[in-house]
Amino acid sequence: MTFVELTQPLTEPRPVLVEVPHSGLRIPTEVEPELDASPLAVLRDSDLYVDQLYARAPTFGATLLVSRVSRYVVDLNRGPDDVDSAAVPRHPKARHIPARGVVWRARTDGTPLLRTPLTVDQFSQRLERYYEPYHRTLRDVASRIQEQHGHVVVVAAHSMPSEGRRFGGQPVPRADVVPGTHGRSTADGRIIDLIDAHFREAGFTVKHDDPYRGGWTTQHYGAPRRGRHVVQIELNRALYVDEGSSEIKKNDFAVLQTVLDQLIAKLGEMMSKGAQFATG
Repeated sequence: MTFVELTQPLTEPRPVLVEVPHSGLRIPTEVEPELDASPLAVLRDSDLYVDQLYARAPTFGATLLVSRVSRYVVDLNRGPDDVDSAAVPRHPKARHIPARGVVWRARTDGTPLLRTPLTVDQFSQRLERYYEPYHRTLRDVASRIQEQHGHVVVVAAHSMPSEGRRFGGQPVPRADVVPGTHGRSTADGRIIDLIDAHFREAGFTVKHDDPYRGGWTTQHYGAPRRGRHVVQIELNRALYVDEGSSEIKKNDFAVLQTVLDQLIAKLGEMMSKGAQFATG
């Protein structure tokens, strides 16, 4: 069974790749005994329905890459060397990671996820079967697009809870949209500004790099001077989901999906102009 789905452009190809690493809900049979995870927990710790929000991207010339494996198995927005010593204590690169490594030891609410720490073999098997195929596809597709067009923009598509927490547990409302570019270092400023303006003109609040500056994928692949532009886009889940029931708010979902369709179309048009984004 494959856990990586790739959809090619359905119209004239544009130099846009949308990657959705955290919407997957599947836990392979061989991994199930290692986890203490209910279906509800898997659902709530996923980027709910982000794959569906961007499902029409190929009709606007973009390539769409989606992982179907839960991030309880591997977190595809972490580096392969982000090995938490509490999760894989005998790994030679293990270190204390305050939040979560490429394999999580606990859920986002702090509840233990691993029944027992993983052996090095168990950890290596997870990376080989579920992590490497996704990133190999991401690298290959991005390289192919760049070879064809001279450059590529990768939209790292995510969602976030509507509230964060301050020290002491006080809730902090989040913006509607958080573009993460690690201080505008992972994409050309014109791309970042287009994304900012697009969401603001659609009536959404936008806050850059707060609380998410762009994860490992954004920082690792983003190299605008070499023609690789990556922007992580975090969408506030309350825009389209009832966070209590995890049910889609149909009308709001449809509105947001249309806004995203328009964004992909704009990015495709901008990136297809050619020389202005050629490598320097």
